[in-house]
Amino acid sequence: MDEFEQELRQAFARHPAPPDLKRKLMERRRAPDPRARAFPWQRIAAVILLSAVFSGAAAWHKRDEQHKGEAARQQVLTALRITNHALNQMNSQLAAHGHAQK
Repeated sequence: MDEFEQELRQAFARHPAPPDLKRKLMERRRAPDPRARAFPWQRIAAVILLSAVFSGAAAWHKRDEQHKGEAARQQVLTALRITNHALNQMNSQLAAHGHAQK
């Protein structure tokens, strides 16, 4: 355990910074970052991609709603045809019953 503690002390021991460290850091800070020029193009590409995805999703949603609306319309028309047929049958039965009583 003593050996391990000694290795830890050596690893965590303070070492003086190199004398030109501050100058190097300041130079690096002032130098233009070559990756900085790529960001506007990446942002433009991301905006184009996201707008394409969102407009595609909106178009799909609109088309899905139209299909659902058309299906509901067909169901209503079918229900109206069935109701009309049932009413016609009821009217003919009432008419037949009315003629039979006279």
